Amino acid sequence: MNTIAYFEIQSSNPTREVKFYQSIFGWNFIKEEAFPIEYYRIETKGMNGGLLKRPTKTPPPEFGTNAFANSIQVENFDKTSDLILKNGGKVALPKFAIPNRCWQGYFLDSDNNVFGIFEVNENAK
Repeated sequence: MNTIAYFEIQSSNPTREVKFYQSIFGWNFIKEEAFPIEYYRIETKGMNGGLLKRPTKTPPPEFGTNAFANSIQVENFDKTSDLILKNGGKVALPKFAIPNRCWQGYFLDSDNNVFGIFEVNENAK
């Protein structure tokens, strides 16, 4: 279980990045209207992912890595969240439902790197 199973790209202009990645890789983007943030599912021939509206300002290039956020599939969202917080992590975006798919949330590690966790749950609402 605890393996990277989904990737995400943050963007200050998601429409621009959708066109960019479609043009280069031929990925299929599906806008998710029910999500609490601007979000597109990405379907590839391999691992699937998502593209979301960046929740903060884009860091300047001289600030280091500005990368994708990986989401890790876990057996139990709440237990894993508790472990993250007990080990010094912080909530970046609280747990939310991706309807009929999973529970998702985002955290910061001790160096403020963003990562997500998700628990597959077809009853998530």
